[in-house]
Amino acid sequence: MRVGSFVLGAQFPGQGEGEALHRAVRSAELAEEAGLDAVWLGEHHFVPYGTCPSAITLAALLLGRTRRIRVGTAVSVLPTVHPVALGEQAALLHVTSGGRFSLGVGRGGPWVDLEVFGAGLKAYEQGFGESLDLLVRWLREPSVAADGERYRFREVPVVPRPSEALTEAAGPEIVVACTSPASVRLAAERGLPMLLGMHVGDEEKAEMVALWQRYARACGRPAPEIHRASHVSAGVCQIADRRTDAAEALLKAMPGWLRQGLEAHVTVDGRRRRMRDPLAYTELLCGLHPVGTPRLCADRLAATSERTGISRFALLVEGSGDLAATEETVRRLGSEVIPQLVDRP
Repeated sequence: MRVGSFVLGAQFPGQGEGEALHRAVRSAELAEEAGLDAVWLGEHHFVPYGTCPSAITLAALLLGRTRRIRVGTAVSVLPTVHPVALGEQAALLHVTSGGRFSLGVGRGGPWVDLEVFGAGLKAYEQGFGESLDLLVRWLREPSVAADGERYRFREVPVVPRPSEALTEAAGPEIVVACTSPASVRLAAERGLPMLLGMHVGDEEKAEMVALWQRYARACGRPAPEIHRASHVSAGVCQIADRRTDAAEALLKAMPGWLRQGLEAHVTVDGRRRRMRDPLAYTELLCGLHPVGTPRLCADRLAATSERTGISRFALLVEGSGDLAATEETVRRLGSEVIPQLVDRP
């Protein structure tokens, strides 16, 4: 089982953006010190829900400050960037970090980002598959041309090459955020592992893994590849000596952050959207994920792995909004939770 942290640079009420980003960077550095497997970085634009607008840029900073831990994006929003530009950045980080970079990509939402960056709603609704295929080719082939609906260009060499080996696994790992059967199918047909969100529980995640496997088999992906696919489960983690204390820390802080963060999202086309109740959502997250004592957290992670077949976790550790509490959760995750998982599958 591989346990990592999930970092958004969340801006809580009364905090400045600099404070949020400082906590994000510090918690990521501490994740390496604590022995975590990875740190996954969120990306958001124009909202305090997450103050990091470029996950791959923050990943570069953290790869430079660390020596062992894997750093991944969760996710780089593909419709708002050119796949080749993102591929070049990913290849650069893969080569210079000694293969410690993972590229998580997603479709994002129908937000005003699409207008600001000139992508348009069509890139979100119809263009994700084309962008993903171009990105995958860039990270796997020596030269690439494009003749699609959105991207058209003559053949150009890939520089830097992620690897000199002409194999599918030569470049950086690519993970796809999946929230619907359509995105599950898209990932499965390309043999790419999924990142599954913290808003869904074990049962739904198990169903999505089973669906991924069915789609992968149906399109002829090799059986060994299907078997070793390493999906990632996102969740929330808060550790205390009593479960009530851990839950209370999140229930005090997260609803205010969720309210101001989610309300700040603006749709690109004026469509109406329904926002979750922040308190009810926080209570849901506390019930789904490792929130409580170290033993409870270890048991919860082991149970999720057993029910879903997922062995990698990206756990949001900044839900208290407090740097000291975030640091304590990361340290205890490394010293008191992960050791209990060593002998488990």
